Amino acid sequence: MAKKDASVQPDKRSDYQEALKRAAALCSRQEQYSRHIREKLSEWGIPENDAERIIRKLKDERFLDDRRYAVAFVRDKFRFNRWGRVKISHMLRLKGIMDEVIDEALSMIDEDQYNTTCRELIRNKSAGLKEKDRWTRKSKLHRFATGRGFESDLVFRLLDSLDDE
Repeated sequence: MAKKDASVQPDKRSDYQEALKRAAALCSRQEQYSRHIREKLSEWGIPENDAERIIRKLKDERFLDDRRYAVAFVRDKFRFNRWGRVKISHMLRLKGIMDEVIDEALSMIDEDQYNTTCRELIRNKSAGLKEKDRWTRKSKLHRFATGRGFESDLVFRLLDSLDDE
C-alpha cells in the first residue's frame, strides 16, 4: 500500500489560521461587514463551518462590527455623497445589514443638517435648470432630490418653502 505524501494534503489548521489573518488584516484596513467577509472567505475556499468560526472570532475581538460599519457608512454617504436616508438605507439592506442596525445608524444624522443638505441640493439644482414652467421645474427638482434618497414628503415641504421665498 502506497504511503500518502503529507505535502499534498492541505493542512486544515493552517488554512484556518491563514484565512483568519487575512480577514483580520482586511478588517483592520477598513470597516467591513459580516456578509462581505463571509463572501471573501468563500472565495478563498474556506469551508462554511470554519468561515462562521472566523467571523465569530473577528466579532469577539472587535475586528468586525456591523453596527460600527453601518454608522461609518451612514456618516460618509451623507457627508461626502450627500445621500438621503432612503438611499443609504437601501444600500445597507443590499449589503445584508439588519434593519434595526440601519435604523440606529440613520438616527445619528442631525435633523437640521439633513434638512439643510437637502435644501442646498435643491437650490443648487434649481439654479442650473432652464425650465420656466413652475410645475415642470418642481417635478424635476422632486425627482432629483428623491433620486438622491431624500424622503418625498420632506422634498415637497422644502419645495413649497422655496416657493415662498
